[in-house]
Amino acid sequence: MFLSQLSPEQRHSAVAELGSENFDVLVIGGGVTGVGAALDAASRGLKVALIESQDIAAGTSSRSSKLIHGGLRYLEQYDFKLVREALHERELLVSTLCPHLVKPVGFLFPLTEKFKERTYVGAGLALYDALRGFQRALPWHKHISQRQINEIAPSLRPDIIMGAIKYFDAQVDDARHTLSVARTAARHGAIIATRVRADSLIREGKRVVGVKAKDLVSGKSISIKATVTVMCAGIWSDELHEKFELKAGYGVTMSKGVHIVLPGSAIKSNAGIILKTPVSVLFLIPWGDKWIVGTTDTPYTGDRAEPFATREDVQYILDQANRVLTPKLKTEEIIGVYAGLRPLVANNKGSATTKLSREHTVDRPAAGFVSIAGGKYTTYRVMGKDVIDLAVNQLRKLTPESVTEKLPLIGADGYFALVQQSERIAEESGLDSETISHLLNRYGSMISEILDLIGSQPSLAQKLHKDLPYLKAEVHYAASHEGARTVDDVISRRTRIAFEAINHGVELAGDIAAIIAPVLEWSAKDRRESVTSYEDLVEREKTALDEMLFESEKISS
Repeated sequence: MFLSQLSPEQRHSAVAELGSENFDVLVIGGGVTGVGAALDAASRGLKVALIESQDIAAGTSSRSSKLIHGGLRYLEQYDFKLVREALHERELLVSTLCPHLVKPVGFLFPLTEKFKERTYVGAGLALYDALRGFQRALPWHKHISQRQINEIAPSLRPDIIMGAIKYFDAQVDDARHTLSVARTAARHGAIIATRVRADSLIREGKRVVGVKAKDLVSGKSISIKATVTVMCAGIWSDELHEKFELKAGYGVTMSKGVHIVLPGSAIKSNAGIILKTPVSVLFLIPWGDKWIVGTTDTPYTGDRAEPFATREDVQYILDQANRVLTPKLKTEEIIGVYAGLRPLVANNKGSATTKLSREHTVDRPAAGFVSIAGGKYTTYRVMGKDVIDLAVNQLRKLTPESVTEKLPLIGADGYFALVQQSERIAEESGLDSETISHLLNRYGSMISEILDLIGSQPSLAQKLHKDLPYLKAEVHYAASHEGARTVDDVISRRTRIAFEAINHGVELAGDIAAIIAPVLEWSAKDRRESVTSYEDLVEREKTALDEMLFESEKISS
C-alpha cells in the first residue's frame, strides 16, 4: 500500500501533505530515535509525519562507534537494567530485525596480569553473557592464552599482554541503519520530509496542536497540525525547549566522541580489541579493510552543527592505542577522522560526562507535546516505543501496543536465503560475487532495486573508484530512493566515503554530483554549489585539526 522510496517526488508530495493533513503524531528529528518513534507510531496504525531540518542521521546517528552493544563499561556502574535491555536489542537486530546491516564482531580484552585481572574481567564478561537471557545469536566469551594471542593479534605487545578474553558484540553502519528505519516507517505510512525546520509551536490555549515549520528548500512556511508532537532532538533538545518556550524536566549534556580511521595494514589482528582507559574505553574495530579506533569522551560546549576533532583528540586516541600495540600507530597512517556528540541526560549541569547514565528520559512539558533524550544507539527501538507509549495517552483513543519487536526493517526479509543464492545472483547479474556480497550487506533483499537500476543503465555497474567498494548505481540510488539531496548526503551518510577515502573523498565530489544531478534535476550551478559546499565543509574540518593529518611531514620536521 505504501512505498519505502524516498525520492524527490516523494519529498514534494510529503511537503504538500504536511500542510494539508491532520496527523495523530508529528515527530521532530530524523536521528535514529526520531525515525524509530515514527516507525513505532506508524506500525500501530497512527497517522504520522516526521520532519528533519537537515538530512536523515545528519548528526549523532551517523557519527557513532558503529557498534550495537550492551555497554560493557556500564557493568562497572552497576547499570544492569541498561545492559540487559541493550543486549536484548542486540540479539533482535542480529537475528531478526536487521541481519543484513548488524553483524557479529569479536573483541579481545587484553590482560596485562595473569590471575587477578583475568578473574575480575572474566567474571564481568560472564555476567555480560548471562544478562542477555536465553537468546543466543552470538557466542559465549572464551579465555585466550598468551600463545594464542600471538597468533590472533600479532600487533598486541607480547612483553606486556599476558593473554586475553574474547567476547562478541555487533557492528553496524549507523547512518544506513537509521535510513533503513526511516524507509521502513515510510513503508508503513509515515510521511517523511527532510530539510523542514520546526520554528514554533501552534497552541490552542495551553495545548500544543502542531508546529509552524519552514521548508528550507522552497523557503515557504508550513502549518502542520497534529494531536501530539513528539520531539526527538538529541543534542538540540535544550535549544528547542527554549525556542518553544517549554520548561523541560531534564537538560542535555553533550559529550564529544572522536574516532580515527586507519588502513587494515596498521593493526595486525583477526579480532577487534577493547582497552580500558583512565576515563572510559577505547575500541579498535575492524571496518571492512580498515580499522576504526575510538572514542574520546569529553565535555563539549561548542557548535552543535559541526563538531570537529582537534589535534588533542587524535593524539589521545593514538596514545591510548599505542600503550599495547607494536608497531605503534602513526599520524601519517590516518585516512579519516570523524566526531560526534552524545546527548546525555543530566539534572546537574556540572556532571562529568563519563559519569552520566546512558538511560533515556521521556518527558511531557505541555499537553500535546512529549520529548525524549539520552539513551544509546543500540536501544533506539525501546526509546521509540517508550516515547510513543506516552504520546498515545494524549490521543484520547484506543491505540494498539507496539509491534516493532517483531517488525523486520526493509531489506531483512529473505536476506539469509539471498546470501545462499549469491553465486547465482552474481552469474545472472554479470557482477562478481564480492560485489554481490557488498550489496547484500548494504541493501539486503532491496538489492533487487540496485540490480534493476543497473539493468536499465549498465554504465552504473562501474565502481565509483577503484579503491572503494561503491558502485555508481549506489550513488544514483541514494538520490532516487534514499532521500539524498546533496553531495554531502551521499559522501557522508549514504556511503561512508567521508572517512574511508583519502582527503574525505573531495576528489570524487564532482563525479558524484554528475550522477545525482539528473535525478535531482539540478542545473550546472546547482552542481557546482553542492560540490563547493562539501569542499568547504572538509576545509573547516582540516582547520579544526590544525591540518595535523594532512601536513604530518611539516609537523614532524
